[in-house]
Amino acid sequence: MWQLTSDANEPARPVAFWAPVLGYEVQPPPVGHATWNAWYLSIGVPEDELDPTGDGADRIQDPTGRGPNIWFQAVPETKSGKNRLHLDVLATGRDRSLPLERRREVVEARVAELVAAGARVRTRFPEADGIDHYGVVMLDPEGNEFCAA
Repeated sequence: MWQLTSDANEPARPVAFWAPVLGYEVQPPPVGHATWNAWYLSIGVPEDELDPTGDGADRIQDPTGRGPNIWFQAVPETKSGKNRLHLDVLATGRDRSLPLERRREVVEARVAELVAAGARVRTRFPEADGIDHYGVVMLDPEGNEFCAA
């Protein structure tokens, strides 16, 4: 078993963004605890280290159980460099049978949805002629890079 963990200043922001993007749901707190913050306090996490922006819900899960759990761990420091790991949101499912122009349309429609959900466009790649790929580098609400392709 494994989970993916990402540092976050305000875990509620990436939880609210990534859960619907990935088709995930907010992971409920452990049995016997009304909120994640209540659970964190019960295991000795100091109150000043808890996410003050909500109930501490900082984890998402695949409702089908196939994908990994994702934990957005609260940290005080801000993101300072390029990600060494990123997610690809595959709008076209990498269907190479679609003409490049149609793939570009599908990706741009997904990019518009992601921007409406709180992401920002960083770079459209590539813009060069003759390349049979289209993708957009984006930033999630915490500034983490991901790609839409």
